[in-house]
Amino acid sequence: MRTFTRISAAAVVGALALTTLTACGDNSTSASGDKNVKVKIMVGGLDKVIYLPAMLTERLGYFKEEGVSVQLLTEPAGVQAETALVSGDVQGTVGFYDHTLDLQVKGKQVESVVQFSHAPGEVEIVSNQAAGDIKSAKDFKGKKLGVTGIGSSTDFLTKYLAVNSGVQTDQFSPVAVGAGQTFISALQQGSIQGGMTTDPTVATILDKKLGKILIDMRTPEGSQQALGGPYPSSSLYMQTEWVNSHKETVQKLANAFVKTLKWMSTHSADEIAAKMPADYAQGGGTALYAQAIKSTLPMFTTDGVMPADGPATVERVLKAFNPNLKNAEVDLEKTYTTEFVKNAG
Repeated sequence: MRTFTRISAAAVVGALALTTLTACGDNSTSASGDKNVKVKIMVGGLDKVIYLPAMLTERLGYFKEEGVSVQLLTEPAGVQAETALVSGDVQGTVGFYDHTLDLQVKGKQVESVVQFSHAPGEVEIVSNQAAGDIKSAKDFKGKKLGVTGIGSSTDFLTKYLAVNSGVQTDQFSPVAVGAGQTFISALQQGSIQGGMTTDPTVATILDKKLGKILIDMRTPEGSQQALGGPYPSSSLYMQTEWVNSHKETVQKLANAFVKTLKWMSTHSADEIAAKMPADYAQGGGTALYAQAIKSTLPMFTTDGVMPADGPATVERVLKAFNPNLKNAEVDLEKTYTTEFVKNAG
């Protein structure tokens, strides 16, 4: 497999370890047809519960069932997964929908083809030591707050929560700490007072009594309270040009992912956890991992369809703090398509 030029050596090792392949013909990826197309999908953290449908689809055998060859790769932050897509290293990204708006104003046409969620699935955690000083987003001023990466969706949402509470983006310091153990270590060591992360990291922090939840956006209700509406987040997004020239393959991908979303809606968190790789529990054990999944399940759609008011919420949130988007005209209809999920059987 060709090494990606924009991925660190450590990330490549991790990606190779987590790569899964389903055999299907040769390596042909001709834009003129879909015969024997192999699709590389970069995930902004394969072990994050918010992106669980990616690996679960592989584990359930739905890619193979649809006759599409998929190679899953991983990067610790969504912004790095986005870079891999734009540079052409991969054909698809499992990451936050909000990147499609950000990329459009930068001249890149990218669209969500399967919308996994209608809430962010993110949690703002504060350390026990800082809990007395940070009681709401109004208290972000002067603080160091963890995000997966600068320019990532955790960075976007943190900036929105701050600005919406009267704290300007230059009045606090976002710190790129990744997720999992690197986030937990930063919280323990005091290099951050709080931060935005997802399960199973959230479940581990609570279990070890290292911090407290400040803002919970794992449910549609939590999204409504914090962001004022549904916030479509995790999705499969791809370059529009590639989608249009490989519709047969994209339809197969949509079919597989929609099957997974429906399966998730009819199975318990314990049953879902049992299908996933054991190391995704991040050392917390099966029971804690299942609890992490249970806490995050409400964020997922059952059909992969973009929620009606979702794109407008995302645009409003991004324009609140992002100077590139603030005065830009965004064509929301070009940031997603429901063509494939609505045709999914």
